[in-house]
Amino acid sequence: MPLPVGAVAPEFSLKDQNNQPVRLGAFRDRKAVLLVFYPLTFTGTCQGELTGIRDDIDRYVTDDLQVLAVSVDSVYSHKVWSLQEGFDFPLLADFWPHGGVARDYEVFNEQAGIANRGTFLIDRTGVIRFAEEIGPGQARDRSVWDAAVAALRAADRTG
Repeated sequence: MPLPVGAVAPEFSLKDQNNQPVRLGAFRDRKAVLLVFYPLTFTGTCQGELTGIRDDIDRYVTDDLQVLAVSVDSVYSHKVWSLQEGFDFPLLADFWPHGGVARDYEVFNEQAGIANRGTFLIDRTGVIRFAEEIGPGQARDRSVWDAAVAALRAADRTG
């Protein structure tokens, strides 16, 4: 089970496909974060999900939202994949300690040694407002994320 809604999101710093550190806390008080764990680069379902994000990037990288995608793959495989697929959003390497951030978010699949498809919407204060986990081989429904983002934006406007 992933970390629950209402929990404080664990802080992390991981390197992106350009070998630059990305820290969750850097978005605090500025943007919500859609944190998308995926099992492996260069795999069909993961490619479909991330190209969906790429194709709708204006929905996921805005003035009030940042998408961060995370897998246990290396920075180098993320670099090649991002160039091949045109992924301009951060692909973060949870490479070492192997799956450490996925473990912190309770979406690491110990048996397979990869992250399950965990998705978290983290608000500007660092609190998880949406959480889901789907096993490898199953695609996520992005409309569920969109609804969670819309609800968070509505709450921000009224709150």
